Amino acid sequence: MTGSLKCGFRIRHFTTIARNYICAFFLCFFNTSTFAATDQPKAAWYRYYDRNGVANVSTSVTPEHIRYGYEALDRNMQVIKRNQPYNANKDVQQASHREALARQREKDLKLKRAYGSAKIAAIKRDQMLANIKKQLNYQQNQLQQLQRDKIGFKRQEMEYHRKGESIPASLKNNLANNAQNIDNVKNTVESLRNSYHKTESDYAEIIRRLNKLEQDEASRNQ
Repeated sequence: MTGSLKCGFRIRHFTTIARNYICAFFLCFFNTSTFAATDQPKAAWYRYYDRNGVANVSTSVTPEHIRYGYEALDRNMQVIKRNQPYNANKDVQQASHREALARQREKDLKLKRAYGSAKIAAIKRDQMLANIKKQLNYQQNQLQQLQRDKIGFKRQEMEYHRKGESIPASLKNNLANNAQNIDNVKNTVESLRNSYHKTESDYAEIIRRLNKLEQDEASRNQ
């Protein structure tokens, strides 16, 4: 008999505990649902103030709302969110900024396709500079030879003057051609020097940008 009483007591005690847990669960669920519903109020009205300070309320957003800036209100006319007036200058600036970013991304993609990495770009730079330097050395040697030829032609000219003889047409042609060739080679040398410096400058920027892209990518992968 005593055992039956104990068993009945345990069953009732377990039932009470289970009932309490179930009630607590539903109460928690109800509170969470209520909080979620109240935490996300929906806008029922939209209010803006015109240049005279007059409030205008409607159930939808009009161009005037956007122009002056507006407040989203709930059904109790409480402010949910404030939206700033449309700023044309700011919008233009942002559009220009987005366009600049798009152009930069396109340039970056071209750099990656062309070189792959800063290391490869440095190798190509060195190859191009070596080639320009080789051409420059050749043209400088040509210039030195032309200047030596000029000295020889001038000596011949002076000899004819000393003898009081007329300068042959062939010598005149040699002197004229020599002067023209010297000018041409000097221009070529100057062009090659400019090309050398420009290549250095261009590749310095290319390598700098590729290094920056590689550092950014490494940071993102960390």
